[in-house]
Amino acid sequence: MPSMKHSLLPLIACLACWSTSAVARAPLSDQQASELAGYVAAHADTPEQYVVNKLARYDVVFLAEDHAIKHNLLLVQRLVPLLYQAGVYTLGMEFGASEDQSELDELVTAKRYDATRARRLMFNYNVGWPYREYMDIYRAAWNLNRSLPPGARKFRVLNLSYQYDWSAYAGNRTPEVFARVHFRGNPEVYRAEVVRREILAKGEKILILAGNSHAFTRYAQPVDDYLSVGFYRLETRYMGGLLYQQVPTKVFTIQLHRAFDSQTGGGAELLHPADGAVEQVMSRLPGRRVGFDLVDTPLGELRDHSYYAIGHPDLRLGDLADGYIYERPLSEFESCTVDPGFVTAANWQETRRRYPDFPPLDPWPATPREYLHKLEEAGDVAKRYRLLIKSFASEEELTSHP
Repeated sequence: MPSMKHSLLPLIACLACWSTSAVARAPLSDQQASELAGYVAAHADTPEQYVVNKLARYDVVFLAEDHAIKHNLLLVQRLVPLLYQAGVYTLGMEFGASEDQSELDELVTAKRYDATRARRLMFNYNVGWPYREYMDIYRAAWNLNRSLPPGARKFRVLNLSYQYDWSAYAGNRTPEVFARVHFRGNPEVYRAEVVRREILAKGEKILILAGNSHAFTRYAQPVDDYLSVGFYRLETRYMGGLLYQQVPTKVFTIQLHRAFDSQTGGGAELLHPADGAVEQVMSRLPGRRVGFDLVDTPLGELRDHSYYAIGHPDLRLGDLADGYIYERPLSEFESCTVDPGFVTAANWQETRRRYPDFPPLDPWPATPREYLHKLEEAGDVAKRYRLLIKSFASEEELTSHP
């Protein structure tokens, strides 16, 4: 008797291509969606257990995120004690400068938690990153460490980046300017080297939180290149790709549910992953938070026609990542919280001197309060996801809008 995985594959092989019509037919039939939902129910774990299980097999597990999504950061905070129980003692973050590693180590092992110090460490890395839930990961590590018996090994948050010199930015992304901004060299090479030195060379394991581009491993992502055929090239030299090239059997990428950029409009025109099939399936499992494999599974065979399909005309979800975590539909995503004490009169001038080139703040805010308000707007997921194209409709909508 064929396995359930293979018996479901014919059901999804006939997925229609994504349509730009105002009310496009759902990518899966009711039967297909229901059977895939049954597969998820039978094979998925909770997100927490899914991550822990993968770290039992792999040395480096990436969580690929869309930035400033609140529930993703809360998941990472909940994972901290579970990682420790599983013998994983390090959480890596794209969002932190290695120059401050010793001070961060002191913060998460101190007798008292110092929120002001935590805020300063994040400010040192990026003055445009005032989102409290990222800093609360430090607090989660501190809470764990204070609960450990004397002499027990401490949990560590590992900064993977360095302090870029944005004061050298002159308004144009020229090689000469960026050599001054990224004065320690290519950030992707730098991050991969930190992981190699601090984790792989020591026989350790790590969970890494990073943006999608940095977390892809075997997937080659499209990059604009007007001298190449098709005006793009496929790139694998981000952190995840570099680590995959070093230890291909030891890395695993989990895609956190998010909206994808489109081929035609980029970030100004967002799409549901797998043309809406993921949410269509999960709508049959209301309230379920799940983590599941993509590779060699029916879910991994779902077609995707987003920006990620450029150069990959038959892209499937399983080509992008090894696993997937779904916690809630895109319509229920919440933004991270802006810390009102992140920028004040005391560091206002330094903020302007060190502000990165994105998101653009033009004109420059007049006060710290206005500055933080602009960054709150930039991180507003409801506002960002209003750009989401309605790429599928329910049977009820199709009936009412023939």
